[in-house]
Amino acid sequence: MRITPALAGIAALLALAACGGGETGAAPAAPEKSIILITPNPVGSNSFLQLGVKGAEAAAKELGASFKLYESKDPTSIAQNVDAAVRAKPTVIVGISFSFDDVFNTVPKQHPDQQFLQVDSCAKEQAANLACVSFKEHEAAYLAGVEAGLLTKSGQIGVVAALDTPFVHRWIEPFFAGATSVRADVTGTPLYVGGANPFSDPARAKSQAQTLTGRGADIVAAAASAGNQGVFEAAASSGAKAFGVDINQCGQSAGNVIDNVLKHVDVAESAAIKEIAAGKTGGVKIYGLAEGGVGVNALDAEVASSGCTVAASPDVIAKVKQVRDDIVAGKITVADPLQG
Repeated sequence: MRITPALAGIAALLALAACGGGETGAAPAAPEKSIILITPNPVGSNSFLQLGVKGAEAAAKELGASFKLYESKDPTSIAQNVDAAVRAKPTVIVGISFSFDDVFNTVPKQHPDQQFLQVDSCAKEQAANLACVSFKEHEAAYLAGVEAGLLTKSGQIGVVAALDTPFVHRWIEPFFAGATSVRADVTGTPLYVGGANPFSDPARAKSQAQTLTGRGADIVAAAASAGNQGVFEAAASSGAKAFGVDINQCGQSAGNVIDNVLKHVDVAESAAIKEIAAGKTGGVKIYGLAEGGVGVNALDAEVASSGCTVAASPDVIAKVKQVRDDIVAGKITVADPLQG
């Protein structure tokens, strides 16, 4: 068979492509970045978990990464979701809350090439490939307590919390301590939601808040996640006031919520994910008042438009700012219930 110049040229190109050589060969594509966020409960109306999703989505958008959400419902499904995430081999696996303490105590060590991030807690035996982000919630709860101490008329305040655990107590004792720091005769009572869904039970949270207001509490702080709406309803029906958590919840019960114990989970989580994607792994970062990781709406420049009733009390806002400055400067130390 006669080989024409055209056929010879095609053969040469095919040979070059087969060898993968030459300057015309394309560089291998960089692996796509991906983020998997695992929650301990369905997100639903849980403001804390909503912040976790917001932070992961923001990081994914900035990195040009894909994002997947795995929602759990109990310890068994948490373990199953972590196993599924490991098999997917994403850039980073994010677990949010203390519910991941046990599984992240072992799984990261078993998969040293996979990067993990735990938000709002950290496994006791932290592996080199596990980064952790946590917060000084107790500092913000203390500021809310200062507001409560200045605004209570009955001298009786309360907290409806999800569980009676050392971590959740970060929203309780500091709140009472802040109140008594400005009014020594204030008494504080905590009640707990408990049950099968302590973080997602508005009915039980409402019942506990009604018990507190029935005993004379005129201010009730809500620390029951998706159950907070029940606390707000009980406060509104009794003429009491409430505090929210994590985000600005003042709009959920107009005229009845004084302020919120804010935790900027989304900002801290997004920053940590981006650091991991850039190659900085492991370590622990703790965000308090000094780092801008926690706070209350009274400290915001936009407090007048926040919908929070504290906006009408400039003297209270001034006191909160002074106490914040004293905590940051080390003049006031807020005891951390988690440390015993």
